[in-house]
Amino acid sequence: MKLLTKLTLFITLSKLVIVALFVALLPSLIEKIAFQYTNYYLREQKKKVLNVVSRNGVDFYLQGDSSYGSYTMLKEEYISLEPTKLETPIDTIETSKRIVESDTLNYRVLSHTFVYNKKNYILEIGKTTATINQYNDDLQRVALYVLIVLVVITIVTDLIFTRFLLRPLGLIIKTKLLNRRFPFKEHIQPIKTSTQDFKLLDESFINLMDQIHETFEKEREFTANASHELMTPISILQTKMENLMVESELDERLQSRLLEMMKTLNRLKKIVHSLLLISRIENEQFARSGSSNVKDLISDIVEDLEHRLDEKNLKITVHVSPTTIIKNINNDLIFQLFYNLINNAIRYNKPNGSIEITDTLGKDFYSIHVKDTGIGIPEDEIPTIFNRFKKANRSGNEGYGLGLAIVKSIINYHSLELKVDSKAGEGTTFTVLFPSFMTEN
Repeated sequence: MKLLTKLTLFITLSKLVIVALFVALLPSLIEKIAFQYTNYYLREQKKKVLNVVSRNGVDFYLQGDSSYGSYTMLKEEYISLEPTKLETPIDTIETSKRIVESDTLNYRVLSHTFVYNKKNYILEIGKTTATINQYNDDLQRVALYVLIVLVVITIVTDLIFTRFLLRPLGLIIKTKLLNRRFPFKEHIQPIKTSTQDFKLLDESFINLMDQIHETFEKEREFTANASHELMTPISILQTKMENLMVESELDERLQSRLLEMMKTLNRLKKIVHSLLLISRIENEQFARSGSSNVKDLISDIVEDLEHRLDEKNLKITVHVSPTTIIKNINNDLIFQLFYNLINNAIRYNKPNGSIEITDTLGKDFYSIHVKDTGIGIPEDEIPTIFNRFKKANRSGNEGYGLGLAIVKSIINYHSLELKVDSKAGEGTTFTVLFPSFMTEN
């Protein structure tokens, strides 16, 4: 999962958790706020009553009666004032029940005692709890709407800022890792960013890629020079050995040894030719402007290798489209590519085995499959079979580790894909995938 995706999920989920917690706590918060406001309202009413008493006297309310009581028409609020024998001061607010005209209602009641003209009085001011909570649902709804709007705004802001913040990382991945073809030829420009961490990462990638390119160039130059220089002494040795073998005075033992030396020299010559071919491919000395009919290409290769098929009594079947043409290729290299794959299918096959060559036309790729019933490749060796001079353990069969290295070089040169599916003892399937724009029917 990408870093941006993880951050997006984290930002969204964290905001959703906040919303869920807020929704869960909102009723109690609204209720608490409502009661706090009611308490404040009751205290303000108490102050007004006490101010009136201090200015006009308690008789302003009692008017000759022993007590005073008043309530609103809907009994939502009430006030009472009467003498009391309590000498302990009281100033409390609590929820309790009161009977008003035979109706028992829950009130939030403020109780306060005070002294006037050496007499104790108790003042009660109440407000029904139903009145207190009547706006709770509306308040909760408004608060929830406001919260959702704020959360959406913060999510959008966070995502925009996160995308802006991680944009340099995306550029590093795009320019340094994705769609990069080895060897790296062009100079890579550093990205513009004010984030020091991304600057360090970008510079490290550039330095690493420069070092890899420099090392590869040295290796390629050495391979080309060494292979080229080796051809001269090999040719001289081969000529001298051929001249010695035509001399009549050589005995059979000496001729036999010369033949062994010639075989070894021919093997060395093949290795040098392969290295030169790889070097030329990597130096892009081949044009890619040709085209080839797949059916004709495979048929020519099978015809060239027919004698080897007969040696092992192998059965080969070819089921490919007779009209498919691959283009933007080098014909000689593509021929060499499939020649090596089919030759390997013969070399590492079992006697009386079979080879099957098929193709598949997909939406984005055209693929050619070379499947054999041979000894297979151990799973742990598959990642290294394309390395130069890396010889898989295939029951002592002769191989010098360059056939598949050449295949891989041709694949890379044409920007193709190569897949390997193999099981030890059961066989191997090599699949070459051509992009759809390189084929026509």
